[in-house]
Amino acid sequence: MSAIEIDDVHTYYGQSHVLQGLSLTVEAGENVALLGRNGVGKTTTLRSVLQLTPPREGTVRIHDEDVTGMATHEVAQRGVGWVPEERRMFSHLTVAENVRAAIPPDADPAERMQLAFDRFPDLEGLRGQEAGSLSGGQQQMLAIARALVGDNDVLLVDEPSEGLAPLIVEEVVEALEALPDDMTLVLVEQNVPMALELTDRFYVIDHGEVVAEGDSAAASLEDDRIRRYLTA
Repeated sequence: MSAIEIDDVHTYYGQSHVLQGLSLTVEAGENVALLGRNGVGKTTTLRSVLQLTPPREGTVRIHDEDVTGMATHEVAQRGVGWVPEERRMFSHLTVAENVRAAIPPDADPAERMQLAFDRFPDLEGLRGQEAGSLSGGQQQMLAIARALVGDNDVLLVDEPSEGLAPLIVEEVVEALEALPDDMTLVLVEQNVPMALELTDRFYVIDHGEVVAEGDSAAASLEDDRIRRYLTA
């Protein structure tokens, strides 16, 4: 079963036509990278899946269900978690309070909290610390942990290494590698080697369309399918 199917999607910001007939498929349990220069439509693709910026044309399916035109919270209820570039946590709440706020009301809070700290042990020692005082890498781990404690089997992650020092990027890579094997990951990331390391397949987006795709293990920055669309 496909986790995500995007078919001939056209998405606009006002009069600006950003996605111009974009189509792609992500299978359940697969890790897929979206690559390309800034401003070509990668984040808009994630926003279109979530219906934060609903497509004007085309369809988006989650687990074979058409979610086009649904409210964003309804898409989230289909098991889609989002880790946005700006992380969007409650900076004056503690780490534990941030995690608790993301746990569904019908779930066991203690069990889900332990899930988060088992997945990211570094956070457990910081559970009483305000989120706003964490390092960038720790905040990114917390953002991922918040997505994990929801009832999500699809995770959309936008630019997780943005603005982080190389050593912290390694921590974020480890955090994403620790995701459950049955979780589907769609990763937008400018750090191409990192993106290829973390994923099974990639799509290259240019001018709002998919222009190339392939297996991540067989690709590199020297791959012409990637290089030609990442250079100015």
